[in-house]
Amino acid sequence: MKIKQELLVQPTGELWKAIRVELNEDVANNDRDLAAIREWLKKQPHLPDDWETGPLMTFLRGSSFSLEKCKRKLDMHFTMRAACPEFFTKRDASSPELSEILASKIQGPPLPGLTPNGRRVTICRGIHHNLDSQQIVDTLKLALMIGDIRLIEEKEGVAGDIYVLDAAILGPSLLTKLSATIIKKFMICVQEAYPIKLKEIHIINTSPIVERFVNFVKPFLKEKIRKRIFIHKEVKDLYKYIPREMLPEDYGGDCSTMEALHEQWTMKLQEYRDWFKRQESIKANEELRPGKPTNYDELFGIDGSFRQLTID
Repeated sequence: MKIKQELLVQPTGELWKAIRVELNEDVANNDRDLAAIREWLKKQPHLPDDWETGPLMTFLRGSSFSLEKCKRKLDMHFTMRAACPEFFTKRDASSPELSEILASKIQGPPLPGLTPNGRRVTICRGIHHNLDSQQIVDTLKLALMIGDIRLIEEKEGVAGDIYVLDAAILGPSLLTKLSATIIKKFMICVQEAYPIKLKEIHIINTSPIVERFVNFVKPFLKEKIRKRIFIHKEVKDLYKYIPREMLPEDYGGDCSTMEALHEQWTMKLQEYRDWFKRQESIKANEELRPGKPTNYDELFGIDGSFRQLTID
């Protein structure tokens, strides 16, 4: 009988200390900083009065304990929850629509371990070459759902994220179904509305069509993130960046298999069903925002830039 491994190994010892330095975290001040954020939330009529401690701590860490940056990210997070119902409603992983994707379309588990410098690695790959337009949207929804679970379960924080995108089955039919608006909404979520420190993106099993896909997405990425994209022709090139032993067996490593890790995350998503349901009402109310309400057309305009939210 195979023993179920820990879903997200938390940093300890010297690595924990090093991450505290990188995140600018003084644990003696955590209660004070949490209280300041909670007090700020209570004064924002358009935002929820309070939120759980775990997510708030993850936002503080992802903002390097800059209270002003944390406020901006929280405001944008709750704004995107209201502005993007396609991502933030109907988040039941046991529903027929999401179950089908999880069972036969994609795999995208974060890996249990951490790199020597404290970064979390997530590997995403398709397992079926055909996705319709709605399934593409639902795949992005599932990615954000995993991100929401990590807001709670990254209890000690990590020193950034590394994403590995396996493009082996990415074909031309998928490109024709990509919506620029949906991709931009997703990229705003990732870059502006979540406390992610995106350190590296590695794309493996590439082809000319993959290069077209990367060029399609690049305009929606910040310049610093565009510079962190690495394209590899062989899987073994990954070992220069990620310890081989922490990768799944599918990629020459020792960390279980992609199927087993994906199955664990599918179960975790289903366990959070009631939590996701409660979160649907925890979002920004633009009618109550002081000053000018957020203009969604402005926010998502393909030619426009991200709207700067005013933080009191």
